[in-house]
Amino acid sequence: MMADLSGLPDIDFISVDAEKITNDIISVYEGLADRTLYPGDPIRLFLTALAQLIIQQRVLINETGKQNLLRYANGDNLDHLGAGSNVTRLESAASRSTQQFVLSTVLTTTVVIPAGTRVGPQAGGTVFFETIDTLEISPGSLSGMVEIICTTPGESGNGYLPGQINVLIDPIPYIQNVSNVTTSSGGTDRESDDAYRERIHIAPESFSTAGPEGAYEYFAMSASPLIVDVSVRETSPGVVEIRPLLKDGGLPGQEILDLVLETCSDRKVRPLTDNVQAFVPEQVPYDLNVTYWIGKSNSSMVATIQSNVEQAIKNYKLWQCSKQGRDIDPSELTTRVKNAGAKRVMVTAPIYQSVERYQVAKLNTENITYGGLEDD
Repeated sequence: MMADLSGLPDIDFISVDAEKITNDIISVYEGLADRTLYPGDPIRLFLTALAQLIIQQRVLINETGKQNLLRYANGDNLDHLGAGSNVTRLESAASRSTQQFVLSTVLTTTVVIPAGTRVGPQAGGTVFFETIDTLEISPGSLSGMVEIICTTPGESGNGYLPGQINVLIDPIPYIQNVSNVTTSSGGTDRESDDAYRERIHIAPESFSTAGPEGAYEYFAMSASPLIVDVSVRETSPGVVEIRPLLKDGGLPGQEILDLVLETCSDRKVRPLTDNVQAFVPEQVPYDLNVTYWIGKSNSSMVATIQSNVEQAIKNYKLWQCSKQGRDIDPSELTTRVKNAGAKRVMVTAPIYQSVERYQVAKLNTENITYGGLEDD
């Protein structure tokens, strides 16, 4: 993986120090006019107003310059930077699942479920799925399975558990019931700037045809905008194991794993000697047991601090599960809670635990206790 863009120093192409710019303008005028401009002087007020316009122009110049840099670019500007590396932004994708169709009885003829047959989670609902391919249930068989895709791109079709997509919208003779056998997943909105920026950053890794780790990371992340982190390792000679992680620490379903495998197994991507496999990241469970106290000097702000602490803990949990190989670190939790306003923090769980690159932390139990006020 290439260097983290966030580690680069902040830069400005031109100074935007308001006080210095204003003083320079006034000093130049005083030198040319050979007179002193005191506060309240109409000319000084005019030059101060003029300085504000110049300052705003300098801010715009800075922002325009930064839009040419990968770390700062966003929106259409980022798309143009991506075009230079032949990396296009991923558009919205529809959720997918595997649907089972069950006959009312075994027949002696083939039952055909045409491609485009719609099913849904409820009658009269607004979310529909349709079969991608034509399904044929052979004579003597009672059921068959086919992949389905949501008719509306985006996240609206995600998260339907097995058995919840159970309404046949387009009636077909002899079909008794339908149900999804996998949790629907893979639906996502248009790729975010941050995810797109990361793919542009690692795109040079894909230029190699020797199958480096970075190339597999790039192509795996290109399979779906939902994927925010990828681990790649060689488990044995010629066997490449890829484990994608979704945004907010989500684990990929079979549909996402299939997309990753399909993308990374393409003849233009995979060296002929590699056997590519896709798996869910291994989970490392941890418990959260925290007690915190607030200083008496902040007694009037207890409610606010408690709210800040709750948010800090929520952010910690998201931080902990949003990247593979991120060690379970209680010191990070302590720092965040203290920065939220707590006077003292006692963390009895988790304890520090190393996490391998192909693993991700998973919260098991949670117990947060407010210990009360303490003397400062």
